[in-house]
Amino acid sequence: MTRTLLLAALLSTLPAAARAQEAAPMPQAPGPQPLQPFVASYQVFHGGHELGQATLQLVHVDGARWRIDLGMQGRGLVRLTGLNLQQSTLFDIDGENFRPLAQSTVKHRFFSNRKTVGVYDWTQHTVRWTGDVRDGHAGPIALQPGDMSGLLIDLAVIRDAQPGRTLDYRFVDDGRVRQHHWLVAPQMESITVGDLGYDAMRANRIQDGGDDTILWVASGVPTPIRILQREDGADATDLRLVEYKGATP
Repeated sequence: MTRTLLLAALLSTLPAAARAQEAAPMPQAPGPQPLQPFVASYQVFHGGHELGQATLQLVHVDGARWRIDLGMQGRGLVRLTGLNLQQSTLFDIDGENFRPLAQSTVKHRFFSNRKTVGVYDWTQHTVRWTGDVRDGHAGPIALQPGDMSGLLIDLAVIRDAQPGRTLDYRFVDDGRVRQHHWLVAPQMESITVGDLGYDAMRANRIQDGGDDTILWVASGVPTPIRILQREDGADATDLRLVEYKGATP
């Protein structure tokens, strides 16, 4: 599914009233780091072994609407392990909130694909999912102000991180609702990407069962320097930034 088709699919899922409302440009509240389009490339590792590449991009659609996309692709037989996925969230900016409007996920695993689409209806304050939805995950789920998809929470961590700060978000994505609690380390860390070095903040989220996710973010860099998922205390999926550049708005 190309990004153009994916955007069309996301837009088509919005309720008619929401499409008419979102078509008109909305003023964006000023923030400490206004969103800027970008394209970032990552190397993907698992258990210390390089498995493929990933691309994270932020696109300005129109007015207050944006789209964030994550694509991961493995090499060779690794493509059978479930590393390959495409995920997009269409969202707007409501005050200081990144407000999801529609979300699409396509996961390629073995010889099957799993595709889901979520529609966040802020007029009814509910979200529903269609497609290859797990039992009990279709919704509707009641929305609360500030609810975000996983990709939007990554953007929020970049925006909000300060040394020693605690960050709290409500994750509503793919039929699941969870509280995300992040702790930003009090000290900066030196992170090297290629020939460039960054003074980065380490933000850590402890998950159920002892798993955790770690983001390294640096002031002035619109994308994470590194994204590490740990399972049972060991490194699992690890995305390491190769390069990033501004995208065409």
